[in-house]
Amino acid sequence: MNEQSLVQRRSDAARQYFTDHVVEPFTRMRDEVEQMMGDIPTRWPSPYPASRLATLAPFPAIEMTETDDTYKVSVEVPGVAPGEIDLSVQQDMLVIKGEKREEHEEKGRDFSRSERVYGSFERRLRLPDDARSEDIEASSRDGVLTIAIPRDSESRNAARHIPIKGHEAAK
Repeated sequence: MNEQSLVQRRSDAARQYFTDHVVEPFTRMRDEVEQMMGDIPTRWPSPYPASRLATLAPFPAIEMTETDDTYKVSVEVPGVAPGEIDLSVQQDMLVIKGEKREEHEEKGRDFSRSERVYGSFERRLRLPDDARSEDIEASSRDGVLTIAIPRDSESRNAARHIPIKGHEAAK
């Protein structure tokens, strides 16, 4: 056996050891995690494959913005009628609850497929200190719930200096 073939065999053995003991366990673990994730049911399944990615979130997507006089919260609730959404204020929390009911039926020449999916959601958002909860308004259009929360300009601008009491250090 020549020296080059011995080096090649050792290199091959090292490569095989690395693959078997380092790479393979992670490959198996990745495959198991992917299988587990595939077993988790979607929250709001859709019969349309292109929209399945958006249905994986357990809560509807929320976007929050603010201006000098209003906080605006937009909640994506496609397929949920405004009457199916419960919007309330509980202490210092804005509570958004609802249930999505989706039914899809497809019939072909040799088959019939029907899917019914139901799922509820609840989001709780802490209201800022300057929010006027008694004046909150909401509207819904094209699957987006828009919530306007007026701001109290007096509490927003109310700042004062607080003196600290203490004893002067002895000189």
